[in-house]
Amino acid sequence: MTAAARARRGTLRKRAAATRTARRAARALATGTPQPASVHLVGRGLDAATAKRFAGAFSRGVTPTAVGETVVKLRGRARKAVAVKLYDFATFAARLAVYRPRDPHAAAQFAGLAA
Repeated sequence: MTAAARARRGTLRKRAAATRTARRAARALATGTPQPASVHLVGRGLDAATAKRFAGAFSRGVTPTAVGETVVKLRGRARKAVAVKLYDFATFAARLAVYRPRDPHAAAQFAGLAA
């Protein structure tokens, strides 16, 4: 297999993964139940890596609608239950209207999401 073919396959895999993530977020938001900030951001059109990067700062200072619990993987087979802040659409939209990160490129992305 040539390097060009490997690159094309890699591109297709990345696109498929991004599409799956966006579809999963859209389905979760369609339920109407409170979701984490990262799911709201991906559902609005932000890529998963950027959403994960800014979700913590985005949700800082905002009272969550609900608090859930999820499991994170630690070393080896160890797992730990952690609390997750969940937001309904109204709370998320209000925060999105005012949140602007310091990074100018990311700030432009968030402004586009809010519009």
